[in-house]
This record gives sequence, C-alpha cells and structure tokens, in this order.
Amino acid sequence: MEFRSDNKIIVILGPTASGKSDVAIWLARKFGGEIISADSRQIYRGMDIGSGKITVAEQKMAPHYMLDIASPRTEYNVAKFKKKAEKIIKDILKRGKVPIICGGTGFWIKAIVDNVDFPEVKPDKELRIKLQELSAETLFNKLKELDPERAQNIDAKNKVRLIRAIEICKAIGKVPPIENQESGTGNYDFLQIGIKRDKEELDERIKKNVGKRFEMGMIEEVENLHKKHKLSWKKIQSFGLGYNLIPEYLKGNIQSKKELKEKIYLAEKNYAKRQRTWFAKDKRIIWIPIEQKEKNKYANIEKEVSRFIGK
Repeated sequence: MEFRSDNKIIVILGPTASGKSDVAIWLARKFGGEIISADSRQIYRGMDIGSGKITVAEQKMAPHYMLDIASPRTEYNVAKFKKKAEKIIKDILKRGKVPIICGGTGFWIKAIVDNVDFPEVKPDKELRIKLQELSAETLFNKLKELDPERAQNIDAKNKVRLIRAIEICKAIGKVPPIENQESGTGNYDFLQIGIKRDKEELDERIKKNVGKRFEMGMIEEVENLHKKHKLSWKKIQSFGLGYNLIPEYLKGNIQSKKELKEKIYLAEKNYAKRQRTWFAKDKRIIWIPIEQKEKNKYANIEKEVSRFIGK
C-alpha cells in the first residue's frame, strides 16, 4: 500500500513507560517512517539506562534521530532541539518518508507542533550557580514573582526549566508567550496520538521498568558519569528522576538499594502524573489504548494513521 506523506507528521506521545517507542517503531516499519526522539535526556551520550533509551538493536529496526547527539557536560535546550529537528523533518519529507516524533517531553513536542519561538538568551553561569542551590519550590515562587503567566504553564518540579525561565526573565523581563501560535513548524499537518494506559497498569509498568534498569546497571551508569565523564553530582542531579536520587545513594544519604528503588519508582510515578497533566491541556491529542487482547494490538492506531496519511 502506498501512502502520501506530503507535509504530514505523526507524533507519538504519552507518560513514561506507556510504550511509546514500541508504537513508533511499529508505525515506522509499517508506513515507511523515520523516528525523531523528543526526550530531553536521551539526547545525551552515556545516559542510556537511566533515561530509558531504546537499545541499539531497536534503533536498527527503524531510522532514529536525536539520540546520543550531545555530551552530558554541555547545555542542550529546547531551542537547539527545535532547530535541529526542523532540519531532520525537512530531510525525511524530501525523501518521501514519514517523520514520527516520539517522546514524553511535552515542551519539546510543543516547540515543533506549535512552532514556538525562543528568545536568544545566553546562559548566565553565575546566576545558574546561585539558583542551583535553591529548591524547586523556591524557584517556582521566584518565577511567579517575575512572570506569573509563564509560571502557569511550567513544570513546577523541573529545576532545569525553572532556572532557564528565571534566567530569561532576568535578561529580557519575561518569557515570551508559548501559547496560541498561528501555525505549526513549517505549516506541517500533525497527528498527535497519545498512548493511553490505566493508572494501575501504568504504575505497574513503571515499577517493572525501574527494576529492569537496576538490573541493567543504572547505578553503575551514574558512577561512570561522575568518574569517566567528570560530571559533578549537582550536574548529574540536574537531569532529574533517578539521576537525581542515585548520587544521594552513592553519597550514603539513602541507606539501601531497596529504599533507592522505591524512591525512584515514586518519583517516576509523580513524573508520569505531571506528564499527563501537561498533555491534557492539548485537546488535539487523540488518546488510543493498546488493545493487548487483539491480534493486532495497534489496530486502532493503524486506522487513525492510515486516515491521516491517506492513500
């Protein structure tokens, strides 16, 4: 079956552990697609286990982009992601393939779908050092004072984004609005599919994923980032979730692996909740469950994509 790609882009999104990558790979193989990762941690080299990055074998099943493109010592932000992703999208479409954006970093996805423009504000290292010492709650309160509008649509638990928003406010007064863009990137046509899971099912998947990552060497990966890549504990912790908690275990502030595993599990559950809250704001997203009992568990997703792309 031949499909028309034109300017059409598929987005596969959802909370952590929902199974986005499996769906994206299946769609890429079915419809001649190529996958652009929209994950703010998977872009970094050496951060494979803790970020839940797909394996090398899985990457060979379909072309993937925006994985392992930056050193964890560098600063990589949404503006850089958008600029590089736009070039990749154009190249994929030029070759008659279907771009498939896959990830759970909602702000990065929105940057592409709504063609968000970002101010050219260089990092202020001195300011960042001072802000890093503050809690997420304190940073959020500071942002509310500086820019109440931006505070309404930011992840209040994400110190990296809070610090960047404050940095921009200090430089130019406020963060330019990111809502209600007139058109998507390059006037493309987007189909956004959210992978729907019941809360209980998602919690169980998160627990299994955390256990699997421990078995794969998640703790050793963080040790390697600290020793081989010369990343400070503060830098590692800025990546959030397990990367935030494992240094505390290695420094002796968390007493056992059992306690560490439980804390990471709870942190990822809370992260999934914040992801769902973010995505719920976008009414354009079509939420489709995975039909495990069906012969083709992606049948409903396949139908939606087929209608979108057209024959």
